[in-house]
This record gives sequence, C-alpha cells and structure tokens, in this order.
Amino acid sequence: MCRGNRQQAIFRDARDNRQFLDTLEEVCIRCGWRIHAYVLMGNHYHLLLETLFANLVRGMQWLQGTYTKRFNVRHKERGHLFQGRYKALLVDGSAGDYFSTVGGYIHLNPVRVKGYDFKTSKLEGYVWSSFPAYLKWVERPEWLCVDRVLGGLGLMDSREGRAQYGEYMEMRMLEMQHSSEPWKVDARWKEIRRGWCLGDAAFREEMLERLDGHLKVGRRESFSGEDVTKHDEVEAERLVKTGLQILSLTEDDLVQLIKSAAAKYAIAWLVRGKTAVRTRWIKDRLNMGSATNFAPLSKTN
Repeated sequence: MCRGNRQQAIFRDARDNRQFLDTLEEVCIRCGWRIHAYVLMGNHYHLLLETLFANLVRGMQWLQGTYTKRFNVRHKERGHLFQGRYKALLVDGSAGDYFSTVGGYIHLNPVRVKGYDFKTSKLEGYVWSSFPAYLKWVERPEWLCVDRVLGGLGLMDSREGRAQYGEYMEMRMLEMQHSSEPWKVDARWKEIRRGWCLGDAAFREEMLERLDGHLKVGRRESFSGEDVTKHDEVEAERLVKTGLQILSLTEDDLVQLIKSAAAKYAIAWLVRGKTAVRTRWIKDRLNMGSATNFAPLSKTN
C-alpha cells in the first residue's frame, strides 16, 4: 500500500482512478504480476499482489513513477505524488486463510471510512474496488485472480461461490457496524496495519532466515517488537559463530575459559555493537556469568 505525499489525494476523480487501474494492468503485463484484490481510496491504495519473479521493487517503481507522471501531466502539476516507498507485507499464500484475510481487509476499506452509512450504502456499490468483480464474473478484468481469496474460505469461483462470498462480506460488515471498535473486528487486521509478515510460525521463521543480515536500523519501525528481537537473536548467533572462528575457539572453549576472558569480551563487543539483543542473552550465550561487568563495552569518544 502507499499514501499520497502529505496525505494529499492521489485520485481526484473517476478519471484518475481509471488511469491508475490502466497503469496497473500495464505493469501486470510487464512484470507478470497477479492481482488478487485492490481498492483505491482517495489518498491511498491497497493491492494484494503476487510476484512470480523477483521484481516487486522494479515493478512498483514503474507503477508509481508512471502514474505520477500521468497524474502531473493531466493536472498540470510537478513533484512527488506519493509519500515515498510503499509498504509491503509478506503474506503466506501456501496454506490457511491468510490471503482471504488480507483480501477481506482490502475490500472492507470503504466501510472503515469515518461516517460510512451502513443503512444506505452497499459494499458492492464502491466501484473502485475488486469486490464488485468478485461478485460478477462478466465485469472482471483479465489480470484479477479471485481463486486464492475464495479458496481460503472454502469457496469456488462459481455463481454459488460468488454469492456466498457476498454473504460472508455482509456478515463482516454487520460485525463492524455493531462494534464500538470496528477496526478491531478481526484481530489479524492489526498485523496487516502494523506488521511486516502474515503467516503461520513456520512461514515467519523462513522469512526471518531470509531477512538475516538485511534488517537495517533505519527500517526497524516496519517490524514488530517480537520479530525484531527474534531477528536480532538470529544475527547475534551468527556473529558469535563468526567471532569463535576468527579467534580459533570452539563452543567447548566458551565453557572452559574464565567468565571474564578477553576473548569473550571481544565477541560480546561484536554482538553488542551489531545487534540490539539483551545483555542477558549475551552473558548466557558466552557463559560470562550474571555478575560480569559490561562497562568496558561502552562506547567512548
């Protein structure tokens, strides 16, 4: 997803919405993307997209850059349109109902707008969303895939399945209508808004391994606290092994060396300088003892 720069509108009228969808179709052809759900919301958009090749960054640069140029030409403006880099959430599409959860979150975006009239408005009436196309096969663009979202709910892309999906979304709307905190109707929505990954434990572990060595301090706010801690421990373990190798030490040496050994302090300094793991983790891992003084590890000017 991405928002307009300084919360400005990126879709001012129906023509802008259509222009964006046309540009989205072009990038799908160029990059081989599959779009499973979308919604355009005035000052932001959401896409549930699948990349068959490792081209998300290149494709998103083309999509947002090309649309910005077309928007500026039409409205006779210059400069940035989007607030910067898009936010990407890794979604487990191999099992479970994670695709369906994200698809529902995207389709219910119009309902979460402040002042939405549940009595007079219908979700399928919001035409700048993929939801109407989920209900009517004849109005579906070729680049929109619905099988994964429907399949996560045990539904088929048939007349009956599409009708059942409509009933399911009506039920979710009723839950939101009668909730004092409609944005919390589904507990997993928080992970979509604030997290970086949506999937089961095995999927998250796999993603953390792939992220090893790539988490930058300036991007840590994109990760939840639990996952940052877990990632840091993975990186810290790698650094401990690197330190042992450099110093020609083994795991047995960590047990046999005195708790205040200079080699242990050297490895501790490496780990502490490169990660944010707790001091307790370092002491336990290096067998340094709880009474070890870490003052020598402090940075000096």
